[in-house]
Amino acid sequence: MQLIEKQISQLDQEIADLLRPYQDQVQRLAEVPGLGVDSAQQIIAEVGPTAATFPSAGNLSSWVGACPGDDESAGVSHSHRSPKGNRQMRRLLNQAANAAVKYKGGIFEILYRRYVPRLGHKQTIGVIAHRLCRLIWKILYQGVRYEERGPDVRKKSQRYRAARMIRELQSLGYRVEQANSQSADVPA
Repeated sequence: MQLIEKQISQLDQEIADLLRPYQDQVQRLAEVPGLGVDSAQQIIAEVGPTAATFPSAGNLSSWVGACPGDDESAGVSHSHRSPKGNRQMRRLLNQAANAAVKYKGGIFEILYRRYVPRLGHKQTIGVIAHRLCRLIWKILYQGVRYEERGPDVRKKSQRYRAARMIRELQSLGYRVEQANSQSADVPA
């Protein structure tokens, strides 16, 4: 066991040395919930440091096999099973998706709660793996950083929605008074 652990640590060090020029890409990928340094290194090994082989996020998703299937004939849908693709990347994305939905307050947890009653666990993880794949392409190809868009964005959109509804009620002739940042509608 000690020999195997020593060999594993040597290989990890060798991988880290080889990926040193791409440290920025590894760090940007490791910021995504569900992904860590090890998975970021594996992704860069499979896809490349800039994902330049793939002109779009859809191309990467298709190559990985993380996109929904489209088996249709004469307007009748037969299967939505994902196509075959890169098994290692698909397995990595599914594991990352399972980890990402456990990240409290994150966008992936919100998406999981939204889709799981309708789709079930397995298909929901597939949806989130597809989103992660598209996000990975964007981070590598466009060089952007991950920005968490969880409950804060949701609260902001709720404020915009409330303001829009208040304006609409006022245009219909209602008088709206706000109390403690909550709106109450009273007919005019």
